[in-house]
Amino acid sequence: MNETVSVIVPIYKVEKYIHRCIDSILTQSYRKLEVILVDDGSPDRCGEIADQYAEKDPRVKALHKENGGLSDARNFGMKHVTGEFTTFVDSDDWLEPQAIDHMLHHILAFKADVIQSAFYYAHKEHLLFDQRYYSKNGDLLIYDNEKLMYELVKNETVKNFAWGKLYRTELIRDLEFEKGVLFEDVFWAHNVMHRVKTFIVLNEPLYNYYQRDDSIVANYTTRNLDIIKGLKVRHEFLEKEHSSLTQESYKQLLKNLFIHYNLLLLNRKVDKQREHRKEIKEYIRQNYSNFKQATENDQQLNFQLRLFYRSPYLNVAYLVSRKVTRKLKVFSKPAGLEKISREGAGAT
Repeated sequence: MNETVSVIVPIYKVEKYIHRCIDSILTQSYRKLEVILVDDGSPDRCGEIADQYAEKDPRVKALHKENGGLSDARNFGMKHVTGEFTTFVDSDDWLEPQAIDHMLHHILAFKADVIQSAFYYAHKEHLLFDQRYYSKNGDLLIYDNEKLMYELVKNETVKNFAWGKLYRTELIRDLEFEKGVLFEDVFWAHNVMHRVKTFIVLNEPLYNYYQRDDSIVANYTTRNLDIIKGLKVRHEFLEKEHSSLTQESYKQLLKNLFIHYNLLLLNRKVDKQREHRKEIKEYIRQNYSNFKQATENDQQLNFQLRLFYRSPYLNVAYLVSRKVTRKLKVFSKPAGLEKISREGAGAT
């Protein structure tokens, strides 16, 4: 293998984590890298640290720009990519030592357009591996475009995240991330996957997705509703380009509408006039027949829909009751996340 892999790392206010991230890239077993560090106007020492890495290692490019957000930083970095393959690493995350080597080997062997590895949810003291969808001893999963788009919409095995994947650069060079939004990957991923002929899922966990202690409930703002906007944009795209997936798209949209309605209930201070809750409620009512049809084969979600249609508080009460009964072990819990020590996983 002699291909250059470009690694884009957007950097903003991560002085605490940046060395772990960059060191994990520069110590990869695969050496032919182009590491593009994009200082997005960070007010701490991140820009200076990026320059220090560039001075020490000729593979590193340190770029500086005014603050424009994660999407703008990724777009800026893409303009400087020269490698045949590109991957994104968020600056508080890190890679396993063989990550790029293993992904590049398989993408070349199967002449694929994109490969995604499994990953760890990385906490301070331990890692969590999602054994519901991945098996560390499992085979490769290879998808054609139709199957891939379905899996992307489900967001279980194939994730919407831009990170944790290796892309042929020519596939994504002209696809910019939506600027000024949270959950920018949801706006972007379907446009990429629509172009893919062969997609590989590598069950081996090669990416560490760092979990900060921030609580989504405590830190919730109306900007979190950007994911709803992204799912609506994706739904319109699917209706035009992949109409067979509209039912599954409605299901995923409905699940997120429920989640964010309940989060707004828990954070009434960010929605004092109930404007956003009213908008969600009205959207569900306007599309009730479509949601009802889409959830016919999902008994629980269909039941929640009917409860919500009568009153959103009935759905909340139902979810609370399920939580209580789980604690009482009335319902058995599905297989979930495997807890692993950081040393046992070989993480840095």
